[in-house]
Amino acid sequence: MIQVKKKNRETSESLIRRFSRRVQQSGVLLSVRKGRFYAKPKSRRQVRESAQYRAKVKKEVDKLKKIGKFDEEALKRVKKKISEE
Repeated sequence: MIQVKKKNRETSESLIRRFSRRVQQSGVLLSVRKGRFYAKPKSRRQVRESAQYRAKVKKEVDKLKKIGKFDEEALKRVKKKISEE
């Protein structure tokens, strides 16, 4: 944690400037910005479940395309049906 104490006859502006410089030099801000959009990697179970879901959707979509009943609404219905299972 970065701490800065006000010196004798030091203005608030120079105190803030000194604090900002310390923060920049310490790299705290940089490390926080790097971790901002970090997403935890999926577990093996989650990866497998999403792969199974995609396979089921693809199978249903292929079936609908084969009989000529595929459109965007059909895709939504298929996804809803599979997610409810």
